[in-house]
Amino acid sequence: MHPDFRRPETIIKLTTDTNTMTKSKLGIDFQKVKYAKELAGNIANDVQNFVNNYTTVAVERTLCRLIGIDGIDSNDVPLPNVVVNELQEKGVLQQGALFYIGNAILETGKTPQEIAESIAAGTLNITELKINNIDSIHQAVQPYIGQCMTRIKNNVARRNQYLEEIGEGRKPYIYVIVATGNIYEDVVQAQAAARQGADIIAVIRTTGQSLLDYVPYGATTEGFGGTFATQENFRIMRKALDEVGEEVGRYIRLCNYCSGLCMPEIAAMGALERLDVMLNDALYGILFRDINPQRTIIDQYFSRIINGFAGVIINTGEDNYLTTADAYEQAHTVLASDLINEQLALLAGMPEEQMGLGHAFEMDPALENGFLYELAQAQMTREIFPKATLKYMPPTKFMTGNIFRGAIQDALFNQIAIWTGQGIQLLGMITEAIHTPFMSDRYLAIENAKYIFSNMKNIGDEVEFKENGIIRQRAQKVLDDTVALLEVINKEGLFDTLEKGLFADIKRSKNGGKGLAGVVAKGDHYFNPFIQLMKESEKSVCHPKIV
Repeated sequence: MHPDFRRPETIIKLTTDTNTMTKSKLGIDFQKVKYAKELAGNIANDVQNFVNNYTTVAVERTLCRLIGIDGIDSNDVPLPNVVVNELQEKGVLQQGALFYIGNAILETGKTPQEIAESIAAGTLNITELKINNIDSIHQAVQPYIGQCMTRIKNNVARRNQYLEEIGEGRKPYIYVIVATGNIYEDVVQAQAAARQGADIIAVIRTTGQSLLDYVPYGATTEGFGGTFATQENFRIMRKALDEVGEEVGRYIRLCNYCSGLCMPEIAAMGALERLDVMLNDALYGILFRDINPQRTIIDQYFSRIINGFAGVIINTGEDNYLTTADAYEQAHTVLASDLINEQLALLAGMPEEQMGLGHAFEMDPALENGFLYELAQAQMTREIFPKATLKYMPPTKFMTGNIFRGAIQDALFNQIAIWTGQGIQLLGMITEAIHTPFMSDRYLAIENAKYIFSNMKNIGDEVEFKENGIIRQRAQKVLDDTVALLEVINKEGLFDTLEKGLFADIKRSKNGGKGLAGVVAKGDHYFNPFIQLMKESEKSVCHPKIV
């Protein structure tokens, strides 16, 4: 085993330069921010020391995909699942898929794809082959690793070429969703939204896919509440958005979901098909899909390494905390999670510019001075994460079906976004709580956002906040409460904190939830060279161009 492959990460990585960030519009104490990031760094390092010793079935399937294994067997089981299931059933998965595939390349002369097809056909048992020298096994998979790295680098270069040639929209990026269940109908709606002014198209994933421990294959035309995330669907939508982007003279970013039980696999598929944005949170699947905490924490690490290398902006899901807990009372849990997500992403080598840390405009509209509190929190988040491409989520919890009040709520949300310099604006829809948006609903939402973003473009540069006023006091209190929570998590550990329900009022056991059986301790011969190669390349080759 190469000594670097399981090297513990021990350095706390701080992103706020307290020497240069000496002034806050909110009067925030950046020494306190530094302390909060140190606490979050300690928490992330503790988690990472655990992660370094384990792999999962999803990580191993991802490695199969990255070295070229794709397709399905005669029973429609994805070939990466066939290979990994075979190793798990034989009790040898701890040595890793690359170890056995590399050895099989040496013994059979076949490619990884041919090896997978032979396993599926029942003509090859890769666990019974003679084991070769470990260095030879490493060398056997290198050509396939190199091909994958080159393909993803070329995708990054192609994205950057588009950005140079035709440019893109200004921040906040206007982000809208399509969710028909049929990828071909999604294409029609996505292209229409791009023509109306959208900068990011998110193809909502069909309900329940996050709980599938495999990735469906091919183009799909039936989904409930969204469309299946498959590599072919990614390819179809990427092609469609490139076409419409060339038509409108603006690069259109494609978003999907690499969360759930196949988190790193979908990250790999997105990297191979040039997706630009991925929903990717270290805690979301634990809290809101009851996926085992150990499984999720291990999977998020490799998924973020892949996303970082591929120039993908990740969106974290802290906004969801405020759908199950009160947005005013629990705001500090959002900031604490943002800080932990940031540190975990840094450990995966991800640049700050690719971190779409999440927060939301979700307070009860009946709350007196609610707009001021929302403004305080959005400005606070911007100051604490100055380089991040922050993702701001719209009001949903208190949308009632009254489209006129809904339009006002969305307008207030858009005002705060431009005021505080958010990065990604997921637009609210006036028909929220009534039905899936029509194309006309998206048009009205985009028109609302464009009007406000233009009309209030420089308001953030012009307006100062009253010393000791409501806005400053609110931001300072949320930061204080966040520090107190991080101190508790630092003392007790993230897993124990999750068991006590300190995030979103939801309790999750370290040994509960879905997917624990897919967690495996690494063996003596385990290796995953993608970790080191991708993290090293991120520093110089694949940094995305983000305006």
